[in-house]
Amino acid sequence: MLSQGAGPFSRDTRSDWVRLRTLILLRWMAIVGQLAAITVADRYYNMQLPLGLCYLAVGASVTANLVSAFVFPESKRLSETEAMLTLLFDLSQLSFLLYLTGGLANPFALLILAPVTISASALELRTTLFLGSLSIIFITLIAFVHVPLLYADGSALTVPVLFGFGFWLSIVIGILFLGLYSRRVATEIRSMSDALLATQMALAREQKLTDLGGVVAAAAHELGTPLATIKLVSAEMIDALEDQPELQDDARLIRDQANRCRDILHSMGRAGKDDLHMRTVPLSMLVSEAAEPHQHRGKRLDLTFRPGEGAAERQPNVRRRPEVIHGLRNLIQNAVDFAQTTAWVHGEWTGTKLTIRIMDDGEGFPSHVIGRIGDPFVRSRRSSQDLARRPEYEGMGLGLFIAKTLLERTGAELTFANGSDPFLSREERPQRSGAIVEVSWPLDRLVQNGDHGLGPNEPIET
Repeated sequence: MLSQGAGPFSRDTRSDWVRLRTLILLRWMAIVGQLAAITVADRYYNMQLPLGLCYLAVGASVTANLVSAFVFPESKRLSETEAMLTLLFDLSQLSFLLYLTGGLANPFALLILAPVTISASALELRTTLFLGSLSIIFITLIAFVHVPLLYADGSALTVPVLFGFGFWLSIVIGILFLGLYSRRVATEIRSMSDALLATQMALAREQKLTDLGGVVAAAAHELGTPLATIKLVSAEMIDALEDQPELQDDARLIRDQANRCRDILHSMGRAGKDDLHMRTVPLSMLVSEAAEPHQHRGKRLDLTFRPGEGAAERQPNVRRRPEVIHGLRNLIQNAVDFAQTTAWVHGEWTGTKLTIRIMDDGEGFPSHVIGRIGDPFVRSRRSSQDLARRPEYEGMGLGLFIAKTLLERTGAELTFANGSDPFLSREERPQRSGAIVEVSWPLDRLVQNGDHGLGPNEPIET
């Protein structure tokens, strides 16, 4: 299990996420808008603007863009510091333009929200707080200190004090609200992306193990005949070399090594099955394979299977899919981790539905997070039981998400509940008082039509 903050799943790492080309394109759009606003105010409305300083501010942005475009490659991704400095330049340039063009009397003062929103979406929290604080400081300064906008007759454009205060307050609230909103949404998107990547890696690993089992089984099958021949010949050599002890010892060594090769192939091939067995297995074997890594962890794991009302006694043969095995394994692991002494896995089938319930005698899911179970990076029961009781690992909060995602891909529906009222004392609770996870499939999603058994072994052509 990966530790939090390691590898590609670190949610606090933002470096190299923003392309320089993206910020250059956004800055070109801002430059075009600024030139258009200055030109219209000067030519159409005849406003008296300090055109030299205004064009100097815009020219600084043009120069920065040209230098960035020619010096750096198009594929360059900015580090945290580089992205912060780029946004700081844009923030400062825009604040200087607002200072030259009337301060809060300029309706384009609202654009000061843009650098903060970009930072909240792509950069770390401390960078966003820094840029947000500077934005509020700049907008407050230009509210009091700015070059007034003058009409052609020399009269100044003024706004009522109450309106100016309201405009300033709306910008400050916008900085705070949009910054928080953008960061919240971006964080959830990144968390989901990281969690889905972890899910794909888990599924790929399970698929590789499944394929490896088939390869090992094939190898064991092919090597079985040569090993049997070696054992037979070595046994005959042992009998024939009674008068030559040294050679007889060599023959015994050959026989022992052949037995050892047989045992190794047998142990490696525990998960390996013939092709038909790899495709379909009885329900109990599928669940047992998922539960096998957790059978001897100091907790009792009770597996039971029975037909539902009106169903046949014979267990259905289900597809042996890596998603199902890995998903059930994660759910069983969670139950064993938090169980006091016992975890139960109960399988039941009817003519149309297949259900697996996983229960434990632990504390259950906390009521305040039960509605979020299955979301990425949620440690669903950390608050109810101390991590010292789970010495095996400290998880990332991805286990249930991976299980839920993989199982839902196979058509399953998952429900999470507790087996008893959390306000009851330990003595008043029933035996199966902990968490209950129910996984249900329509029978035709796991049981292939015509899969009524393993079928005969096909002969191997040589």
